Amino acid sequence: IRGHHVAQLDPLGILDADLDSSLPADIITSTDKLGFYGLDESDLDKVFHLPTTTFIGGNESALPLREIIRRLETAYCQHIGVEFMFINDLEQCQWIRQKFETPGVMQFTNEEKRTLLARLVRSTRFEEFLHRKWSSEKRFGLEGCEVLIPALKTIIDKSSEKGVDYVIMGMPHRGRLNVLANVIRKELEQIFCQFDSKLEAADEGSGDVKYHLGMYHRRINRVTDRNITLSLVANPSHLEAADPVVQGKTKAEQFYCGDTEGKKVMSLLLHGDAAFAGQGIVYETFHLSDLPSYTTHGTVHVVVNNQIGFTTDPRMARSSPYPTDVARVVNAPIFHVNADDPEAVVYVCNVAAEWRSTFHKDVVVDLNGHNEMDEPMFTQPLMYKQIRKQKPVLQKYAELLISQGVVNQLEYEEEIAKYDKICEEAHARSKDEKILHIKHWLDSPWPGFFTLDGQPRSMTCPSTGLNEEDLTHIGQVASSVPVEDFTIHGGLSRILKTRGEMVKNRTVDWALSEYMAFGSLLKEGIHIRLSGQDVERGTFSHRHHVLHDQNVDKRTCIPMNHLWPNQAPYTVCNSSLSEYGVLGFELGFAMASPNALVLWEAQFGDFHNTAQCIIDQFICPGQAKWVRQNGIVLLLPHGMEGMGPEHSSARPERFLQMCNDDPDVFPKLDDFDVRQLYDCNWIVVNCSTPANFFHVLRRQILLPFRKPLIIFTPKSLLRHPEARSSFDDMLPGTSSTEVSLTRPAPLRESPEQVKRVLFCTGKVYYDLTRERKARHMEADVAITRVEQLSPFPFDLLQREAQKYPAAELVWCQEEHKNQGYYDYVKPRLRTTINRAKPVW
Repeated sequence: IRGHHVAQLDPLGILDADLDSSLPADIITSTDKLGFYGLDESDLDKVFHLPTTTFIGGNESALPLREIIRRLETAYCQHIGVEFMFINDLEQCQWIRQKFETPGVMQFTNEEKRTLLARLVRSTRFEEFLHRKWSSEKRFGLEGCEVLIPALKTIIDKSSEKGVDYVIMGMPHRGRLNVLANVIRKELEQIFCQFDSKLEAADEGSGDVKYHLGMYHRRINRVTDRNITLSLVANPSHLEAADPVVQGKTKAEQFYCGDTEGKKVMSLLLHGDAAFAGQGIVYETFHLSDLPSYTTHGTVHVVVNNQIGFTTDPRMARSSPYPTDVARVVNAPIFHVNADDPEAVVYVCNVAAEWRSTFHKDVVVDLNGHNEMDEPMFTQPLMYKQIRKQKPVLQKYAELLISQGVVNQLEYEEEIAKYDKICEEAHARSKDEKILHIKHWLDSPWPGFFTLDGQPRSMTCPSTGLNEEDLTHIGQVASSVPVEDFTIHGGLSRILKTRGEMVKNRTVDWALSEYMAFGSLLKEGIHIRLSGQDVERGTFSHRHHVLHDQNVDKRTCIPMNHLWPNQAPYTVCNSSLSEYGVLGFELGFAMASPNALVLWEAQFGDFHNTAQCIIDQFICPGQAKWVRQNGIVLLLPHGMEGMGPEHSSARPERFLQMCNDDPDVFPKLDDFDVRQLYDCNWIVVNCSTPANFFHVLRRQILLPFRKPLIIFTPKSLLRHPEARSSFDDMLPGTSSTEVSLTRPAPLRESPEQVKRVLFCTGKVYYDLTRERKARHMEADVAITRVEQLSPFPFDLLQREAQKYPAAELVWCQEEHKNQGYYDYVKPRLRTTINRAKPVW
């Protein structure tokens, strides 16, 4: 149970893995400890009957105490430390005991040993080859933990044997090139040409450093002779940020292939020890692991534990005994293993893969290696003196196998020479590469969506309008309960009745326009997933997409799934109280397919900033860095409505600051609106009418490409009597380009007499029209709404400004001047009018 405290886990023999040099008094490490249990040395040869809960006896039911202690030490105190007794499930604990206690359980055939040696040769020689050719390049090698490659290959082999045919991986930079080469089997010349600084990238975008790029590859697994697809998700330098993204992509792939138990698709996450303990996103991701709408049915986590965070001593890097203690919160077993014992590592990895396939729960393998990078003598002199004396694991293991007669020296040297030759030949070929193709490094290709060279199939967007029958049908379902004998809350009955009356009057409010957009896309086979805190009801109690039976506990109904006979499914799920983890998860889900509308709604727009890393590192620059399009939608409730400083602002200025268009250049484009959308890095809108919201959501799918969509959604407008739209604004022929960009207020008699044009966006429009009416200034002041802020509607606003030649131009917003849209809009408006007059 507690043998891991004394197991020999450090390859250097310096550190106690659990950071505690004192031994627990109750662990028998010498004969004088027997007294703790009321025993003494004379009892060592007494034979004791073994309890049924242990497996150390093998076929024997009784053993002398001396032998009992020896066998327990063999099982728990050698190169493997097992933490599992916190798991509150007897079957699971017994399963683990059997794997480690059964005598002779870690026997390997000669063939398995030779395979392991060959894998170690590839792992080690790959690093040595890179070091020889590019000694000064940053490459974040695997030195000190070369056994990672056989470890990962073992997990994949065993999972493939158990029926998995798709593994989605996430990992930090350390060892990534080795994983790409030897696990995913990326062509070596493609990796080597990444080191050539003179090569130009063929694709649009800035690209990224080689140890961040993703990869997708389908190949035969040689051990099981079954097809396996491996995908390594591209990631930023922000450690552990890719964890929830991998889980979301895994969930999506499981969803699309009907894998409801995770038997076909699995995730495999690699971590560094310091980041695993230090980054809160690890905890957030673990807490999604068993939630119905987020579970991926078990992840294998491998911690590459080099006992040091860059140069920080572990005693300064964490307060818990092990870096893996965070995994205990979800009852994941933790296997600590000494990375200098390759057979122990491979055995543990087999057990981890079997655990996942048996119980579909998370499991952690903690590989205790060491680090050989940077200049460590400054900060860890003792450790690194020891490392310099250390024999490399390949040499140790080769000597062991030669002494056992499994291989001879010549065979070992031939294996090395064979791989070195492969590397040299690939290096020679890499010099012929003239151009870098970033799209060869896509982690989520979308077959059939683009042309063969990755371009959109057209540069037009069909009308986003919908015929009257569909609008009426969706409206009727939205205002009814499509299941018999289902009693809903009385207050909800009133809401549904109001909805029904709106449909009869051919009008929609905000909630109904969202219903219309979603329902129409479901009819076209587009899966919709809406996730976030309280999204089923809606933070402001306006949505009500999940009805609850008032008489039967936990009985629910989602009317949206009762719209059409062969519709796509609608998933709406209240998330855990996490932004970083959940937004990362939904981003991963949206990566898997372009034919899905994936939306994340913040409870209030203000709270998106705890997920800032996902927005800054993935959503905003994802296409530029990784040629990876993504159509995720962020719904961010925004508006200064007296609810205090943390419930008012979705920080539009931050999103607008990160837009990639040039404020000083009026774009000269054919197909202006669609081309602008294609060129931007994301679309930012603040709709003032339900119809515009409807069009923008539908356009997100009807466009021939995918861009992230940021929508500042309203709060008071949800129930504002004037924030209504007629069916006429949503019929065929209407579309987001006509309706969603600018809407002048009711026409004046003579535009030449207008003294002032107010430009605004979102709900402040209603405040302005009310005030203008109260002051009887309709003839003097025109109001124009800018519904889409990015890409900026230069052409439409130019037309609008030219209508009123004598008027002064003013931008109006309710946010402070250093917030909101002012700093973004002002230079663009000035460009629109060719800087002919000021914009206030």
